[in-house]
Amino acid sequence: MTNSTPGRMHEVTDETRAIVDMVLDYSRTRLLSEDTPLDKPLSAAELTRLAGRTIDEAGIGARKALGVFEHVLAPACITTDDPRYLSFIPSAPTKAAAAFDLVVSASALYGGSWLEGAGAVHAENEVLRWLAAEFGLPAGAGGVFVQGGTLGNLSALVAAREAARDRFADAGRPRPDAWRVVCSVEAHSSIASAARVMDVEVVGVPVGEDGVLRGDAVRAALDEYGESVFAVVATAGSTNFGIVDDIADIARAIEGTDAWLHVDGAYGLTGMLSPRARQRFAGVEHADSLVVDPHKWLFAPFDACALIYRDPELGRRAHTQHAEYLDTLTETSDWSPSDFAAHLTRRARGLPLWFSLATYGAAVYREAITAAIELAERVADEIERRPEVSLVRRPQLGVVVFERVGWDKPDYDRWSARLLDDQHAFVTPSSHAGRVNARFAILNPRTTFDDLVGILDTML
Repeated sequence: MTNSTPGRMHEVTDETRAIVDMVLDYSRTRLLSEDTPLDKPLSAAELTRLAGRTIDEAGIGARKALGVFEHVLAPACITTDDPRYLSFIPSAPTKAAAAFDLVVSASALYGGSWLEGAGAVHAENEVLRWLAAEFGLPAGAGGVFVQGGTLGNLSALVAAREAARDRFADAGRPRPDAWRVVCSVEAHSSIASAARVMDVEVVGVPVGEDGVLRGDAVRAALDEYGESVFAVVATAGSTNFGIVDDIADIARAIEGTDAWLHVDGAYGLTGMLSPRARQRFAGVEHADSLVVDPHKWLFAPFDACALIYRDPELGRRAHTQHAEYLDTLTETSDWSPSDFAAHLTRRARGLPLWFSLATYGAAVYREAITAAIELAERVADEIERRPEVSLVRRPQLGVVVFERVGWDKPDYDRWSARLLDDQHAFVTPSSHAGRVNARFAILNPRTTFDDLVGILDTML
């Protein structure tokens, strides 16, 4: 047994002052570091050996715990905001957003209800209204920041199905034997995941050589499956290629039906903020719901997805939880974020983006997004000039996919591992249509053309 009192962890004492100082010093150093290494993962056995046992009855103390994190655990995590982190979809939070994330945690804020977090919710809603206006949605549009695109897509599709159920019930008609959602065969895996959770069917619609889903293919699916299709999902920037579906054409195909149009723009819809790419997203203004992830191309920290409804009341009807202890919240018309998605408890995860936008202004965001698109085009030109590599598709946004002539998967794997071992870059192999390839996901404003050329040179 220890001699500690239960309140020790919460009282302001010399010990807690020292802990706060250590943590803030470390955070300041990390935030302002200009040479943070990429780092790389270690095996579970190696981490166990290096970290030792850190959880016991007495505690190891803050200084030792922070030391284990700084010298063992953190270096075993790849630095996602490194300019040569080019795999998956990177994260590159602004310094203001990352710093304000500390404020959100330090302020003991609850972001689930207006009653408890009105100020935070007000700020988040300002960001959501700004995004909705950028995407051409009406003034009444709104929603909530959720954990990520998977939860955002799930919540939007749940609202779509609930709206369909209500229509059938109001008309006194029996529901279809199965509910269906129509999407591209190249739609993000989260759509299939949401369908499994909801126990609905996915109708995967084929796309052309360019990977774009168009209205004629959607119309054919609607004709085949009729009113059992409660939602159609258009992708605004696929993860693998950055491809934007023909949203306007899809919207025309849906016109005259009751199908809900959801736009999955988790990665790419932010590209609409750039004059260079805005025209690619024509039709998004017809969406009944959409998602976009600020922790991707809006330079916010993990984890934040903006889920926006054309008619937020449909989201509220689908997701408000009812319980005696919640009645004081749900019996009002206050805007409580917990009512708009499949969650209840939530942190005010939209505040770091709000602070960064308020600090820097929207214009610099547009410039950063435009710069990434232009860099993608420039490196695509470079790839087309090199005989040893072949461009798979011209980039639409910031994703550049290419092949090394003559390589098989083991070659790509060895190359990728060597890049990380040498702390040169983090570029993992990908694939399309059964062919292995390499892929640059360009997002970080600090990524340079020389960085990318240097990586291409390692394939010689």
